[in-house]
Amino acid sequence: MAQPNLAHGNDIELQGLSTKADTLTKIMVRKFFKNKLAVIGAVLLILIIFSAVFAPILTPHDPDKQDLFKRLADPSKEHLLGTDTFGRDILTRLLYGARISLLVGFASVAGAITIGTALGAIAGYFGGIVDALVMRFVDIMLSIPQIFLLITLVTLFKPGVDKLIIIFALTGWMTTARLVRGEFLSLRSREFVLASKTIGTRSFTIIFREILPNAMGPIIVAATLAVGGVILAESALSYLGLGIMPPTPSWGNMLQGAQSITIMLNQWWVPTAPGLMILITVLCFNFVGDGLRDALDPKINE
Repeated sequence: MAQPNLAHGNDIELQGLSTKADTLTKIMVRKFFKNKLAVIGAVLLILIIFSAVFAPILTPHDPDKQDLFKRLADPSKEHLLGTDTFGRDILTRLLYGARISLLVGFASVAGAITIGTALGAIAGYFGGIVDALVMRFVDIMLSIPQIFLLITLVTLFKPGVDKLIIIFALTGWMTTARLVRGEFLSLRSREFVLASKTIGTRSFTIIFREILPNAMGPIIVAATLAVGGVILAESALSYLGLGIMPPTPSWGNMLQGAQSITIMLNQWWVPTAPGLMILITVLCFNFVGDGLRDALDPKINE
């Protein structure tokens, strides 16, 4: 009597799972591309990131080189966006400032997402006293106005890129923790989690290998939206003189250096350029975040 080909059956099952995963990916991509604002935001973000990475190739000027004989020069072929109060090329400083803003944004959010995901996952999975302790700590952190906390911490420590990243990461994880906790409370009673517990799988393996991959959608959306918020906060602190300090270019301190009424009236492009970059970049991150939210939400039809 012929034996059934179990290997062949397993191959068919794996192929079916692979096809299903491919189909879900294609559906999400189609849903994202249907959101025109999200696509435009993604394209602009790619251009901004590309320009920041290849800034030394795209501009021949030194972002810190001063030429007082050319201070507040009008836009020209040599200086496409003119020069600032110290005769530095504005376009060059915009490109190098993008490096700072994007670095602070991405690195800070990566740290905050890591902390928030770990604490939210532990609270949501174990529940009980662990959940109560973590969430009361989250409530305490959320009760402190973030802008005052940021100003206090930045004032206590000398401003710098590395310190800003650490401060933003340590003060921006609470929303992620709540979001992840909610996802874990919903997922921990699913059949695949109960099956893993039945066969004796360790808790941390279940958390990070079984449940967390199924909760990544909301986390990715939250991270995308948070980057724009960090860029705004960094620009605000730099504008107040508490963030990135000159001569290091930053969109915020470029605005701070152009706050004179005379400059705003007669050389309006000096403050307009960094202001527009902040506006466009934050809007792009918000558009992409909205597009990802729609694409990753199974309740939203194509």
